[in-house]
Amino acid sequence: MLGLFGTLDLARRSMAAQMTGVETAGHNLANVNTPGYSRQRVNLETSLGVDASSGSQGTGVQVASVQRIVDDLLNGRIQTQAGVQGYWTAQQSALGNAQTGLNEFLNSTGSTDASNSTATATNASSSLSAKISNFFSAAQALTQPSGNTAANRDSLIKSAQALTTTFNDVSARLSDARATVNAMMADDTQSANTLLTKIANLNGQISGAEATGGTANDLRDQRDQALQDLSKLVNVTTSTATNGLMTISVGGQTLVNGETVQDTLQTYDAGGGQMLLRTTTGAAPLTLSSGSIAGEITARDTTLASVQAGVDSLASAFISQVNAVHATGFTVNGTTGNTFFSGTNAATISVNSALASNPELVQISGSATAWGDTSVALALGQAANSAQSSLGNQTFSQAYSKIVGDLGHDLKTANDQVDNQTTVTAMLSAQRNSVSGVSTDEEMTTLLAFQRAYTASAELLKTVDQMIQTTLAMKS
Repeated sequence: MLGLFGTLDLARRSMAAQMTGVETAGHNLANVNTPGYSRQRVNLETSLGVDASSGSQGTGVQVASVQRIVDDLLNGRIQTQAGVQGYWTAQQSALGNAQTGLNEFLNSTGSTDASNSTATATNASSSLSAKISNFFSAAQALTQPSGNTAANRDSLIKSAQALTTTFNDVSARLSDARATVNAMMADDTQSANTLLTKIANLNGQISGAEATGGTANDLRDQRDQALQDLSKLVNVTTSTATNGLMTISVGGQTLVNGETVQDTLQTYDAGGGQMLLRTTTGAAPLTLSSGSIAGEITARDTTLASVQAGVDSLASAFISQVNAVHATGFTVNGTTGNTFFSGTNAATISVNSALASNPELVQISGSATAWGDTSVALALGQAANSAQSSLGNQTFSQAYSKIVGDLGHDLKTANDQVDNQTTVTAMLSAQRNSVSGVSTDEEMTTLLAFQRAYTASAELLKTVDQMIQTTLAMKS
């Protein structure tokens, strides 16, 4: 039999076990709003019995473990979807910068936004499309009766200057958009390296804490949260050893092995300002399939590059066509030989400085001697509707509309994917909360149960103590 002192020890162990339950419930309640926290549960078991004449006699209760309630498969799905969401969110941001670069306001469907009348009106008057139209309208004005005036020639030059400035600005903004993507890549790479170091440190803490038994619940939660944050940046592959140490690989390269960061990530210039990702020490190029860095690379090297190339082709074709037509004409003084535009692309296009200084040098006549002839001005105006072989047999307006349309399509795809991933993430988070989340009502109920058990155990302790005192008094 246990005897008085055995029963006293039983009550002590019971109080300690119930106190662990109270502490765990309080810990859960304290972390009800902590991101990544998984609720914990105290698992109780009967303590080892003792042999007695009547058979094995119980000795009370003890804590078997404090269990972290998680679904590893569900957490894996959350990490995977975090990478997909990071990929599309990065594309959405990069394509939004391209939209700004074109000065075209596109709505959530990727088409020109007509719902914001103020923004649309401002955009319509300052966009590249409007400047192209203004230039050809100015050329047409010279062909009207009594239209061949100094004021109209000056208007043509001013509209051309406004057009070239817009081309230059669009090119600069698109270059800035690409530079912004590269800067975002650099920031995300630094964040990824910080997380790799954090995970390696947590590996060491987990291994040390679990070396003597038990599970480092809070440390494992922190590591899972860090891994989810890392998955938003790059696609990762993990494996966990029986001792709790985790190995992390990115693009087939092992970066974290247990407590050691074997390598880190860095961006590098693959040529022409095309920043890519590789390992720092091994210099191994990495191919990414998800995460924000992959999304940034994809957006920069596909849509942004296509928009930039399209605008450059448009500017180049515009320069060639206008110069070719202008070269056939004569000034009001019968002279010729002046080009209208200089430059080769959107970044370098400009109005010939001689014409800008003296609009009288504009060659709009088809004859050196026929003062009233404005056939070249007419040809310039008609070029607006001429299919250009260098633009895939499209007019200037059609070519620009295709650039905007393709960007709108890609932006719509990104917007739709972000919306879809937001829904998926919310669903997975709800599932995780149902498994691992803290319910205030449930924890309060659990807290009350352990409190009552603790009170009962304390009463048992008090009773046994009184019995001991009674026994001692009898011997005295």
